[in-house]
Amino acid sequence: MQGDLRSDAALTGLLIADLIGVAVFAASGASAAVGKRLDLFGVAFVGFVAALGGGILRDLVVGAVPPLAFADWRYAVTAVLASLAVFRWHPQLNRLRRTVLVLDAAGLGLFTVTGTLKALDAGVPPVGACLVGMLTSIGGGLARDLLTGEIPAVLQRDIYAVVALGGAVAVSVLSWLNVADLITLCAAALTMTAVRLVALYRRWSAPIAVP
Repeated sequence: MQGDLRSDAALTGLLIADLIGVAVFAASGASAAVGKRLDLFGVAFVGFVAALGGGILRDLVVGAVPPLAFADWRYAVTAVLASLAVFRWHPQLNRLRRTVLVLDAAGLGLFTVTGTLKALDAGVPPVGACLVGMLTSIGGGLARDLLTGEIPAVLQRDIYAVVALGGAVAVSVLSWLNVADLITLCAAALTMTAVRLVALYRRWSAPIAVP
């Protein structure tokens, strides 16, 4: 009985963390849409895609149909409400940019872990699972930038995707070693978050070709 209670508590905690990540990524997408002066529907749509696009892609790849974004109403509602909040209060929210960046980094770690694990559980080989984990965390940002007419940031100046891929590899190794428990997975997510924040602070970026 106690094991079931702990399991339920862990699942509830993961759901809450997942929804926080959805809200943060939706806010990121909505902010980009507001900057492009899209209307209310456009802001909500871009926020929805930014928050849930990576998860939808993950579920389609692993054959989880319908995707969780459509099967569980809480995900879609969270994304839309966060987008509408940005539309309404975006001048005030601009002052919270540092907080949003921290939460975005945390979302990167969380979505990479959950995406990689879901792929492994679905029988995807480790290399493919790493790619799925990376796409889960960066897919929404890619879609956001494309919808707002920008070259995806993860392809030109950030090490966002590199951090996600490295984290996905770490999760796959932990799973292969049969030590992928809650503590080690949380440690992997926290490490990705920390690396992302240090990269932002120190302005790290991947090498680019010199013309």
